[in-house]
Amino acid sequence: MIKLENVSKAYSAGIPALNDVSLHIETGEFVFVVGDSGSGKSTLIKLLLKELEPTSGSIVINGQKLGNIRHKDVPKFRRNLGVVFQDFRLLKDRNVYENVAFAQRAVGKSAKSMRRKVPAVLSMVGLAAKYKSYPRQISGGEQQRVAIARALVNEPKILLADEPTGNLDTHNAWDIMKLLEEINQRGTTVLVVTHNLEIVKTMKKRVITMKKGVVVSDERVGGVNED
Repeated sequence: MIKLENVSKAYSAGIPALNDVSLHIETGEFVFVVGDSGSGKSTLIKLLLKELEPTSGSIVINGQKLGNIRHKDVPKFRRNLGVVFQDFRLLKDRNVYENVAFAQRAVGKSAKSMRRKVPAVLSMVGLAAKYKSYPRQISGGEQQRVAIARALVNEPKILLADEPTGNLDTHNAWDIMKLLEEINQRGTTVLVVTHNLEIVKTMKKRVITMKKGVVVSDERVGGVNED
């Protein structure tokens, strides 16, 4: 599903943000990636989205070698990836329904598809009754649920969540994590970058710990390295 083989990424200063990283994430896994600021987590996400190119090594996602994907084909590649960010990134001038429908419109889905898929995914994240509300009218937790619905509406095989609870209080953070777990149980591969070690320890999933661009531990039973 996701394979990194000896991947390094150096920026202009020459100091590698990632240094010879190899990872295999299988279909249907739920994986946390943790580490201090500067550990390489954000670079990893950008490489998986093909926002950055590795300095060396290879990345394969869903059987596609990212180095072979032409620039014009990157949007098509990203259709198989759902992405959720810390800051929600909703369109402030559009209501909940329109925010989710926007993801369908971006990939050329029909109005019929939107009428079927958008209410279904809003129902799944518990926001069926809020479809006419605008982002300013709903809570932070609800905004993140809209962002998750938008990421899921095109049925991606992989969901990447970059600090999805970073702007939420404890109650809403747990609600979002439970939702991500439900999504994973439906068959979607979920990769979550987070600083929240309490959530990581409690959920007992596979945990990849990064430090200064290197994977320092890979625990499949929910362990976490707190060096």
